[in-house]
Amino acid sequence: MSAQDHHQQNDEDMFVGADEGEEIVNDDDHPMESDGEEDQQMTYEQEISLQNDSSAHFDSHDDSVFCVAQHPVHNNIVITGAGDDLAYIFDSTPAEKPLLPRSYEANPQPREREGIQALAKLDGHSDTVNAVAFTEPAGEYVLTAGLDGKLRAWRDSTPQKAGTAWEFVAEAQEVEEINWVAICPYSEGSEEKRNVVALGANDGSAWVFRIDHTDSQPISIIHSFFQHTASCTAGAWTPDGNLLATVSEDGSFYVYDVFGAAAAAGISGSPGTNAVVGLTAEDQRFAVEGGLYSVAVSPGGGIAAVGGAEGHIRVVGLPRLAGAAAGGKGKAAQSATASAAGTIIAALQTQSDGIETLSFSQPPMTLLATGSVDGSIALYDAAHRFAVRRHIKEAHEGSAVVKVEFLQSKAPALPRAGPAGQNLPRSWMLTSVGLDGVVRRWDARGGTTAAAQGLMKEWKGHMGVSENEEGEQAGGIMGFVQGFDGKRIVTAGDDGVTLVFEED
Repeated sequence: MSAQDHHQQNDEDMFVGADEGEEIVNDDDHPMESDGEEDQQMTYEQEISLQNDSSAHFDSHDDSVFCVAQHPVHNNIVITGAGDDLAYIFDSTPAEKPLLPRSYEANPQPREREGIQALAKLDGHSDTVNAVAFTEPAGEYVLTAGLDGKLRAWRDSTPQKAGTAWEFVAEAQEVEEINWVAICPYSEGSEEKRNVVALGANDGSAWVFRIDHTDSQPISIIHSFFQHTASCTAGAWTPDGNLLATVSEDGSFYVYDVFGAAAAAGISGSPGTNAVVGLTAEDQRFAVEGGLYSVAVSPGGGIAAVGGAEGHIRVVGLPRLAGAAAGGKGKAAQSATASAAGTIIAALQTQSDGIETLSFSQPPMTLLATGSVDGSIALYDAAHRFAVRRHIKEAHEGSAVVKVEFLQSKAPALPRAGPAGQNLPRSWMLTSVGLDGVVRRWDARGGTTAAAQGLMKEWKGHMGVSENEEGEQAGGIMGFVQGFDGKRIVTAGDDGVTLVFEED
């Protein structure tokens, strides 16, 4: 769910939800009206159903929190952006162990907990801050973007203290409204990708900037793209940082050769566009009436999945730039192939409403998870022609699924001690949030019971979506981060609160 709505996925290996005037007679022996008893009972039931499983909270925002991001090195350092036109940076580490149980039904009641204090308050926006990010590789800069079209950058002035102080660097404004930001992945030796960010705008444009406070122009434009004819709704980089994939409300999908690695490998696209893949609604095989709103690139970078209206998903082949991430232009990049680039590999439709979010699992798993406005989560097996592995129809009890994410590790899947002492990868672990205000964690492996649908754990604490006095719907979770090990989840709540949940 976007802030505008509040104002408007080795890839070859992957393929093998009282009347007025009534006389009142004083009768001390007469029982109270049954309606009153029912109202009291209903109120009591509502009160005891409240539950807070969080171990810490941040509540400095005065409006809905729309976005959250975490430091690439120090995952405890988090930034949030909200409808109060502000962003805050804070340390998400709980001050103390949570008092369990955290139910309002508990006796004795847990004492009131103090909120986390901000490390920095980032202002300067005149409208909702709906996208935030730390740059790679070291989190040297933090970026805020808003519906005012501004991209603002701050620099970590005390890196030895892990982001406890930030100084303003610069701002840029090239568009009317910014929809999203995506940080370019950095790998050793690819200096051109250091501190690079892409963004998409409501006019359909996509931009790539480099942040460097030592430059005369601290926020400099690397590229700008204007192929979309309607709002650019989502974007994602390939893991090597060479290609940028974007989608739009007009149903189009473009993949841009940002640093020239594809061109150096002999792969070309439309003249003058830097687009090595371009698919639009004019191709009936690709067309999704109602537009595209989400995109994800697989861990190997060879395929992308795009999600749109009425549950439609298209899986598309991307140019394979083997070795390009390590060597830049030329070198091993010559082994790139374009045979699958732009090929529509699969057209899927298991869910009935818009696909808000997609996530590819890390090897050795070969799954694509999708979350829908209909409240369901679908799991597709990329190793078996994207067959439906599981459809969790009531994943969030009929409320829209806002984000799904498999544990994302830059290195091989992080190990965890198993019951027999062996190390077990957790690439099968999927986390989801929705407008019901609940965080859920799923076991995406086979063999789970049909009744449980793989549900491992759920955390409550946020308000679910409801209608306010103005008749507008509010509530739920708008996003989350979970680090590389998944042991701590930090949420962005439409109730204006950020909660910290910890794995047992």
